[in-house]
Amino acid sequence: MPRKPVPADPRAHSRVVVEGVKQTPSRAMLRAVGYTDADFRKPAVGVASTWSNLTPCNMHIDVLAREAAAGADDAGGKSTIFGTITVSDGISMGTPGMRYSLVSREVIADSIETVVGAQGFDGLVAIGGCDKNMPGCMMAIARLNRPAVFVYGGTIRPGAGHTDIVSVFEAVGGHARGAVSDAELHRVECSAIPGPGSCGGMYTANTMASAIEALGMSLPNSSAQEAESGTKLDDCRRAGSAVVRLLEQGIRPRDIMTRRAFENAITVVIALGGSTNAVLHLLAIAHCAGVRLTLDDFTRIGRRVPVLADLRPSGRYMMSELIAIGGIRPLMRRLLDAGLLHGDCLTVSGRSLAEDLAGVADYPPGQDIVRPFSAPIKPDSHLVVLYGNLAPEGAVAKITGKEGLEFTGRARVFESEESSLQAILDGKVKQGDVVVIRNEGPRGGPGMREMLSPTGAIMGRGLGDKVALITDGRFSGGSHGFVVGHVTPEAASAGPIALVRNGDRITIDASKRVMTLHVSAAELKRRRAAWRPRKPFATAGVLAKYARSVSSASFGAVTDRSEGE
Repeated sequence: MPRKPVPADPRAHSRVVVEGVKQTPSRAMLRAVGYTDADFRKPAVGVASTWSNLTPCNMHIDVLAREAAAGADDAGGKSTIFGTITVSDGISMGTPGMRYSLVSREVIADSIETVVGAQGFDGLVAIGGCDKNMPGCMMAIARLNRPAVFVYGGTIRPGAGHTDIVSVFEAVGGHARGAVSDAELHRVECSAIPGPGSCGGMYTANTMASAIEALGMSLPNSSAQEAESGTKLDDCRRAGSAVVRLLEQGIRPRDIMTRRAFENAITVVIALGGSTNAVLHLLAIAHCAGVRLTLDDFTRIGRRVPVLADLRPSGRYMMSELIAIGGIRPLMRRLLDAGLLHGDCLTVSGRSLAEDLAGVADYPPGQDIVRPFSAPIKPDSHLVVLYGNLAPEGAVAKITGKEGLEFTGRARVFESEESSLQAILDGKVKQGDVVVIRNEGPRGGPGMREMLSPTGAIMGRGLGDKVALITDGRFSGGSHGFVVGHVTPEAASAGPIALVRNGDRITIDASKRVMTLHVSAAELKRRRAAWRPRKPFATAGVLAKYARSVSSASFGAVTDRSEGE
């Protein structure tokens, strides 16, 4: 059973702000925003809303924030809603704006930590929808270590003809090879995104929502609800009341986010066939929680956990279809029964994971979205951590087995995402090529852009199993094919990827977990002596600050890592 936390003063932080004669000015300010005498005697609960009208992932979160606030108020707390930013990966993908995507994770974490710390909130509900505001919320929760619940904004419904955002990216590649007409491309554009919610496959948003629930920081089923649903509204209201209950019980995030809880999150991500971004984000959240987690933990756990869910991008089904048969809870129950989850981990329900899963029914007979252990999609993890002379500090591949387990080809080197995409669309990338996209890492990009545009174009041109792609950048959860990202050290840090030349032979061996550049050590030494770093993309502003402070992707690309950690 989980450790029983010792109840503390549920108003420990807000008392400092609102009690006593010297805090009369504080109370005067708060009265103007709706506080009453009675409210000053209640625990203060901040509700962090990532609402904005710039992306479907977050366009409804203002409604959800109000529900969470009402839940906290009904349970005896005093809620205050505040905002933070979001950016849209789907909109900025393939443009210079995508450099700000991973940067926004840090801005969101910093801003939530800043507001909660400055205003003296005792507890927190954080509501996220798009890819970076979810880990950003969780990083702030871990740093603050005040009673908190994360709420997922929910998944989008499928577009017409079972389409989604990845369908649009792949249609662009199909259009380039003449397989998709102008009219069909326009039809997909107009119908694939029908309304509010995060991208509909097991892409980064749904992956991280599932991981956070498995981590114990969301209420049961929060990860498996549609954005526009009564269940999601109820989830938000219950989250508000749950924070007040956690305050009364003295349960804090770091009581929940233990090393064993992170192992549970990794296990569920693998079983679902989730995004490579989960590696980056879980490393970052663990860092903020003071939990030691490394790339090798993903390998260790991945050896014994199979891929069971047949979900997009490499599978057939979407999150809404998984929700219709019960969501991720029956899968978690199967994993628990198989001894693959730590059932004694505490959750925000105040119970252990095993207690939360007690009584969860299995999936209905005849469904084929989630496979049995006897017939997995892949017997071990699709998230493959590779080392070798091309990635001495590690790289992360997403190998489902459909692409094969080994690829050897000749390098086609590109210094940016844009140049690679144009070459793919122009038909210059051929069967047998290993596309190398460098200078896209956390420092060098800066911002570690996602390569959904190139991978989508590769799939659209019918080259998904005929070429490989490696990068010191990263991938969207919607990317699939023989792809390897997070190559470290990155090119901007003089990593070996900076030394690759056109025509060099490269082997990616997922079985041996090795990525090899077939160039002699002596030749690499000569190339290194001649290498010069590329001129920085930005010399001032947020991108420059980020580039100066960000760590390697192998450490989660965090910006507050101390020397020697």
